[in-house]
Formats: sequence, structure tokens, C-alpha cells
Amino acid sequence: MLADSHCHLNYKGLVEDQQNVLQRARARGVTAMLNIATRESEWDAVLGTAEREPDVWATVGIHPHEADAHPHVDTARLIERAAHPCVVGVGETGLDYHYDHSDRARQQASFRAHIAACRETRLPLIVHTRDAEADTIAILADEMEKGAYPGVIHCFTASGDFADKALELGLFISISGIVTFKNAADIQATAARLPADRLLIETDSPFLAPVPHRGRPGEPAFVADTAAFLANLRGEDVATLQRYTAENFHRLFAKTAG
Repeated sequence: MLADSHCHLNYKGLVEDQQNVLQRARARGVTAMLNIATRESEWDAVLGTAEREPDVWATVGIHPHEADAHPHVDTARLIERAAHPCVVGVGETGLDYHYDHSDRARQQASFRAHIAACRETRLPLIVHTRDAEADTIAILADEMEKGAYPGVIHCFTASGDFADKALELGLFISISGIVTFKNAADIQATAARLPADRLLIETDSPFLAPVPHRGRPGEPAFVADTAAFLANLRGEDVATLQRYTAENFHRLFAKTAG
């Protein structure tokens, strides 16, 4: 059992060879893949892949880079599209102050709209955060006070303090191939101590291919390499880590278990 909790199967680098990408993942034991949306124009394609493939599910959402271009995608629009049986989460959304491709206020408004959709639908929130720890955790906490919602910090690259605050809010944390990089000591230290019942793994493919695949487009099959590295880091049997992270995936994304 292996679950890739975050991949982009309809992105360039994977979509051209999607069937073979899926077969390679299955050959390495991947039994669940979450195909993430980042802009409205790709929702239909992301959903189409999930409709065709029984081990692939979808999300609807607007990446913070795209917030300026999607002022019309509000909570109601997200709720409407999230009713699709293959949609199991909302996002990815969040804050990215590293590139500032969208106005920060617009990013924050979009982030809150996604959280409201999660609260209404009970679907998990998929959170992207980069160079925006303080504002991200402040919004997550403020919105949690309005009513609880499930969620995950995807592709974790933040501080250990941020991880602790996210865990206190009841969120899951997903570790990507970055954990295998030589310069990832801080991420490794946090990943080593995360509670087993809140841990997910992902590829974020076609990005961030783990060691030993650096320099190649990432793909869901490589989640097996991240799982092996993470199990060694945590002093756990790899089969055990694969099993509980997959179980966590289906527990958080409850529609995948239905």
C-alpha cells in the first residue's frame, strides 16, 4: 500500500505519457494518487483522469500564484464543483510570498474562500505555503475558530515550530521528495518526529524528484523512494510506514474509502 497524496498528472512532463506513468506507479505498489488542481481551466482535465482511473482522485482549487486571475472562483463555485464524486479535497490553496505572483491580499481572500468551502463540504483543505508561515498559520487558526475543518500542509518545507502549530490545529503534514535532498537537514529533523497518525507522503510530481531520481521529472512511482528514505530516517520498517501513511490518506480523504 502506497498513497501519493499530491501529484499533478495533467501537467507537462506527465500528461504526455500518463498511462505509462500510472502503470509504473502501480508496479511499485502505489494504490492511490491524488491529482491536484491549481487553476480553473484544468479542473475538467483533472476530473477526467480521476473518472477514468479507479485509483486516482481529484481536487478543485486555485493555487496562490493564480489568485489574481481567479477573483470569480468563490466559496460557492468551489462547493458546486466539489460535489463531483471524484473530488475528495479542496485546493491547492494557501499563500506564496516567495514569488508574489498574485497580490497578497488576493491570495489571503482566496485562501479563506477555500477554507469556507472545506467547512461546508467537510472535504480536506490542501495547503501550499512558502515564505508565509506567520500569515498562513494565523489564517488557519482564525478560520478554525469559526468552525473546524480537516486539512493537510502539503510538500512540507516550513519550520518545526510551524509544524507544531499545524498539528495543534489538527492538520496533517505531507512530506515530499525534498526530504531526501542533501540540504534538507531541518526538514529531516521535523519529519523524523512527526506523529505517525498525521503523516502523509507525496511526490508533487512532475516536480521535486527524490534521490536517486534528481534531474528527472518526478512521477508518482517515486513516492516509494521517499517512503524508503523516510522510514530509514524514522527508524521504522518501510512496509509499516507505507501502510500507515496510506491508511492516513484514506482517513483524511474519506471519500476515497467510499
